[in-house]
Amino acid sequence: MSSWLIYALLTVLSWGVYGILLHKGRSLMPAGAEMANASLKAFLFVGVAYFVVAIVGPVIVLMQRGTNWSLTSGGITWSFLAGVAGAVGAFTLILSLGAAAAIFKGAAPAQVMPIVFAGAPVVNTIVAMVMHPPEGGLKAIPVPFFIGIVLAAVGTFLVAYFSPSNRASAAPKPAATAVSTPGH
Repeated sequence: MSSWLIYALLTVLSWGVYGILLHKGRSLMPAGAEMANASLKAFLFVGVAYFVVAIVGPVIVLMQRGTNWSLTSGGITWSFLAGVAGAVGAFTLILSLGAAAAIFKGAAPAQVMPIVFAGAPVVNTIVAMVMHPPEGGLKAIPVPFFIGIVLAAVGTFLVAYFSPSNRASAAPKPAATAVSTPGH
């Protein structure tokens, strides 16, 4: 198996558990009057994790590889913008999970994450096409691409709406039935 595919699958695994782990951390923050701040407190520790993984890790590997630390302003600018996009996405994700928790309780990730993970690749592809237009223009885009966008949207709806954890939390509880005994 190619290394790029292994890394891609590890990314799928990591990001696949990200929402549920983040929601769990948010839900275990102090409740009551502090509940409104639970999402931000959880996000604070996401930032700590990013520092450890995204700064300390690469610095160690670059030092081991003997890098000369040369950088370009364009590389710095675009990489910084990517970091801002990622951080804003993580920030708005935690806000979304917090807002959804008020409605869906523990099933909030089952509602939010399909939208994020189906929508992001579509946005990515469209932005990539704008930045690097296909040869032949829009006419060169195959019809299955547009079908794929529609299927991603439909799939997102189906996964979010029919998620077992979403359905279980939304299902009404059966009413207690009175047991009648003879003579009463």
